[in-house]
Amino acid sequence: MMAGIQGKNTKPELIVRRILFASGYRFRLHRRDLPGTPDIVMPGRRVSVFAHGCFWHMHQGCRFARMPKTRSEFW
Repeated sequence: MMAGIQGKNTKPELIVRRILFASGYRFRLHRRDLPGTPDIVMPGRRVSVFAHGCFWHMHQGCRFARMPKTRSEFW
């Protein structure tokens, strides 16, 4: 299961990037020099965006949010 979890260019991230770009905002991607390596950074506006999907947030009632079957105590 973990092999399918991407760290970059995920679907939610691409959607946010498309919306920001179409709105005229310009940004940098995956800045490693910032804490947590934000997905999207707008340095001029001092804004960083983390676009996490359902696996990490475990939304209530979401069909994609489920605990891994192995090592559940770790998660």
